[in-house]
Amino acid sequence: MMTITYKVKNGIYINMTNRCPCACTFCLRNNGESIYGSDPLWLDHEPTVEEVCASIDGWDLDQYDELVFCGYGEPTERLDDLLQVASYVKGKSNIPIRINTNGLSDLIWKKRTAPLLKGKIDTVSVSLNATNAEEYNQLVRPKFGIDSFQAMLDFTKDCVQYVPNVVMTVVDVVTTPEEQDICRSICASVGASLRVRPYEN
Repeated sequence: MMTITYKVKNGIYINMTNRCPCACTFCLRNNGESIYGSDPLWLDHEPTVEEVCASIDGWDLDQYDELVFCGYGEPTERLDDLLQVASYVKGKSNIPIRINTNGLSDLIWKKRTAPLLKGKIDTVSVSLNATNAEEYNQLVRPKFGIDSFQAMLDFTKDCVQYVPNVVMTVVDVVTTPEEQDICRSICASVGASLRVRPYEN
């Protein structure tokens, strides 16, 4: 039985796809089948909206701090389905909803996607990971190439207009304190806050 939803700390995480336009050198998927003690996160098939909602219904959402779209893939690869699921949850619970994303959904869908998040998503967490396009390309290895870094920044700045809380993240082991200071300035320039997150293997 494949893992659609799983618990991390006091949040419920949603694993909707294994597709991703990036091949990050530090990706947790390189380390095995699961994270945080979950069951394997490689999917047999992409679950339908109905399957995802049924899996969410198996949890008492009132007991958890947040619902997070984050699994072994980029959640916005299934943006329309993600928004359907978010609408379903908003109709039954006040639990905050977060997306953990690489921020490349505008390139995936060839349009501005941040406006679609309004009223459905409470927090967007975007992986910044580097201080410039060249470093980003080497670390993240996006299929869209060198334009990806600016597209990610543009998406994040756009999100600030439509989503209450916008965060950018870097991983502690792949950034120096000096790089983190630069990243903090980048975040300030787009209206987001910075979170330095631990690498968890």
